[in-house]
Amino acid sequence: MTGIGVEAGAQAARSRALAVLRIRSRALAVALLPAAVAVVLLAGGSTGHLVGGVWDAARLVMSVLGVLVLLAAGVIALVVARARPAVSPTVAIAEEAAPDLYRMVRDLADRLDVPAPSAIALTPDCDSWLEDRTHPAHGPPPQEGRDDEIAGAGGSHRRVPAAPVLVIGSPFLWWMRVGELRAVLAPVVAGTGPSAHPDIAAARRFVRGLDAAVAVGSTPGRCPLTRVLCAGVASVARLMLRGCREHAALMERGVAAAAAERAQAVDYGLRIVAQEQVGLAYAGWDRLLTRVALPAWRMGRWPSRLDAGVVAALTELSRRDRLAEGFASRLGERPACDLLEEPGTIDEAASLLAARLFHGGPAENGPDWAPVDWQEYPEEVVDRKWRLDAARLHRVLDAQGVTHTPSTTAPDSHAPTLARVLTHLSASHHTAPEPPSTHQAGPVLDASPPDAAPSNTPAAADGETLPQEPPAPAPAPASDDESVTAGTGRHTTVEGEAETLAAALTAELAREEATTSHPRSTPETTPDATLWDDTALPLFPLQPPRTARELLTDHVTAMVCCAAIDTAGATPGLDWLDGPSLLINGERAADLTPRVLSLVEDGDPAPLRAWLVKSGIRPEKPVRLV
Repeated sequence: MTGIGVEAGAQAARSRALAVLRIRSRALAVALLPAAVAVVLLAGGSTGHLVGGVWDAARLVMSVLGVLVLLAAGVIALVVARARPAVSPTVAIAEEAAPDLYRMVRDLADRLDVPAPSAIALTPDCDSWLEDRTHPAHGPPPQEGRDDEIAGAGGSHRRVPAAPVLVIGSPFLWWMRVGELRAVLAPVVAGTGPSAHPDIAAARRFVRGLDAAVAVGSTPGRCPLTRVLCAGVASVARLMLRGCREHAALMERGVAAAAAERAQAVDYGLRIVAQEQVGLAYAGWDRLLTRVALPAWRMGRWPSRLDAGVVAALTELSRRDRLAEGFASRLGERPACDLLEEPGTIDEAASLLAARLFHGGPAENGPDWAPVDWQEYPEEVVDRKWRLDAARLHRVLDAQGVTHTPSTTAPDSHAPTLARVLTHLSASHHTAPEPPSTHQAGPVLDASPPDAAPSNTPAAADGETLPQEPPAPAPAPASDDESVTAGTGRHTTVEGEAETLAAALTAELAREEATTSHPRSTPETTPDATLWDDTALPLFPLQPPRTARELLTDHVTAMVCCAAIDTAGATPGLDWLDGPSLLINGERAADLTPRVLSLVEDGDPAPLRAWLVKSGIRPEKPVRLV
């Protein structure tokens, strides 16, 4: 049954590959048609059959047209053949660096009766695939001191190998066991069988060449004439690519079906269990990147052991989640990273590549881009991030002219304190009863601009008090930042200070990123510069830009954490699933975020103040900034 399925899938893939090649043949026939007509006319004139002025003009027109079409077809064919197809950014794994891994893949290929992959590479993602790198642009001559990713150690004499490269997700090597990795790679390695068929290989080369030719038309920095010519080539390539897109997709589907059918004979039962680990590894990897690695990347530090962090994160998940308890028992088996000779070095290379792909960092270390170990993460990243955010928050408050709280006990009344932030955000939503008066109406507040001069009166802290007026049938129109509530005691609620502060923080952070993003995004010369284009990093941004409210919440949280560290003896910590965390008496303060949100969104400082008192944090004490 399996043999029938494999043969059916391979036959379907071959038929679709022939359909793609027929499109190439038709394009060639169209290009040769004017020249063929010109040859017929010239032959007819030389034999005396097609004579006369009309035939002479037709011969001249078709000869010129045939030459022009042949020149254009030659240029298009040259571009399609020479254009560099897109290649996934990977970390090369030479055979000397992972002999056991190469041996396992070759044994797997022998069991599947397919050609072994020509080389192995790692990608910082939870996926695995075969990638054809037989194009001459992907196989430069080996350089001294550099491993050839395609040929590997034993085949450096070959410039263009026949078999594709096996790309493995680096989180799989650290989280999965050896048997699980072999089961997951079985259907991937089985794909080398159909890929070796000449028709399928030729169809794939043609499609990749068309795709690369389309990309040539959008390359910037060309002169106007070259840009016009490249645009014409790209339009023709796009037309042919549109014609063979469906056939190419069905061809790849047939190849995948044939590979899956062939792989069913290898570790089928274990592969079902391993697929569960694939989903778990993806969840842990995504959580680690967004919660743990991203804050470090924004600080100019990149964690150098991301793959080892996946194991720690998933182990923590196994401890917290009862459904994941069975996964922890796997940790006693041999991990797949033992197949590498130096897993730490490879983990560091994959971590740096992840920082480049998901954040856009440089390719090499520098003063503003340095690695950080997990042991140093709390002090080097968490504590520094909180103090930078707190310093930015107070700079914005100073720029807005927000006064310091008068209740501070520090000798320097202008020292940064948490009480200043609490007072400002509480006053922006504070409701106060109307002072008793028999001749005046309640004060009507007008929202002040952000750069208004500060006032010493509480009512003028967020807006200016207008002259009193006698009661009127209709109240004065309130601004967008105000809401007037009438009742037994008339209250006036002033909103907008939080929005103003959040907008100012967003602008300040944008200015800081503008000054630091230019050197970081500058492309650098790297060993793999000939394989993939790194001028548009990051290729896969992790998160959309944070909103102004989220930025304000993060900064207020950072200020609270700084006050806890300086006044209550708290320490910065790292939670593998949630990222930076505050440790009070050795326990994670998991209930801080809701209280900060109550202050930022509702202007209610009571929950946060109660939490500060309970934790022994003194908001009136100054904090240390950077």
